[in-house]
Amino acid sequence: MTVPRNIVLLYAARGVRGFGDGFATITLPAYLIAIGYDPVRIGLVVAASLLGTAVLTLAVGAIASRYDLRTLMQLGAVLMILTGLAFPNFRNIAVIMFIGFVGSINPSSGDLGVLVPLEQAMLAGNVSNEERTRAFARYSLTGALLAALGTLAAASPDFLHRMGFGALAALTFMFYAYAALGLVCALLYWLLPHVHMAETSRPAPLGPSRGIVYKLSALFSLDAFAGGFIVQSLLALWLFERFHLSLSAASVFFFWSSLLSALSFPVAAWLSRRFGLVNTMVFTHVPSNLFLILAAFSSSLEVTLGLLLLRSALSQMDVPTRTSYIMAVVTPAERAAAASVTAVPRSLASALSPTLAGALFASPFSALPLLICGSLKLVYDVALLFSFRHLKAPEEARPQ
Repeated sequence: MTVPRNIVLLYAARGVRGFGDGFATITLPAYLIAIGYDPVRIGLVVAASLLGTAVLTLAVGAIASRYDLRTLMQLGAVLMILTGLAFPNFRNIAVIMFIGFVGSINPSSGDLGVLVPLEQAMLAGNVSNEERTRAFARYSLTGALLAALGTLAAASPDFLHRMGFGALAALTFMFYAYAALGLVCALLYWLLPHVHMAETSRPAPLGPSRGIVYKLSALFSLDAFAGGFIVQSLLALWLFERFHLSLSAASVFFFWSSLLSALSFPVAAWLSRRFGLVNTMVFTHVPSNLFLILAAFSSSLEVTLGLLLLRSALSQMDVPTRTSYIMAVVTPAERAAAASVTAVPRSLASALSPTLAGALFASPFSALPLLICGSLKLVYDVALLFSFRHLKAPEEARPQ
């Protein structure tokens, strides 16, 4: 089957962004430690970044139905360029938090960001209902595979340092590399066609599906609040502080973690065709949270990393299925707004917990954020199952 050119370009852009996020999420805490930040201040920077992501995503969702999607995506790429250029040139906590707030670095390395709802809306408009989940699985797979390679690139500062570069200069180089990737994204988006949602359907920020979207948003917010305790930047920080893991060792660990997550996406699409989207989201999420809780009580680096890798193999299966489910239960005209309205509360909720996590990492039981995250996510899984197990996507209502 030939994949349409527009979809290939969207996959490529997602891959480029994933590669940048892969090394930025690990480089960010290492850079902040290098300029003298403690876990509490690092938590504040992460919280500001997630809060800014929420605000910008909400703004984009409000106007996406009235403006050209390609133009909005190009502006998002410009923001990525400016973020990479600005971050390494300031050290004041207020300025760093402001750059994090208005910038594009995603500390969670997940499917959050101002560009996500725009890409999702364009992707959904280019595939049929039957192909939608597989398309989103490939979209997520592309991002995760390149993010895995990006985490390996996070070891570059150690390599540059051995070649004679100063430690801080080597970390600074990574932010400029991130800006260069933003330029690549801008070029890829430029090759896409102009798309106005009003040309294909009546623009509707949110209409008949409002109740469903708000309920999903509330549940996703609980999940995101829990996840905010161990976004990838904070998990890297915990491994640095708890086990004195080096940047190179962390990059290898997060490579395998990201790779396992990536390989789980096509498995999630396969499972969803047999067991349904909601069932796939819930019954892969539950064991991943149990692995996280067990990791909180482990005192062995090897056991901890093993449990976290098992978690990674399962924890992201809800990403393509969740996105596909949102696109399935709303009307086509509402898709950009629904993607934004479900993403924004998740960003807001996830922005609340990193500050708490930064403080808890300094407590006698530094793994408390892992325990809180796993427990709250189990509550989310049960609530999602009981709230939406009867609401099926269109393709689930007829034989495959």
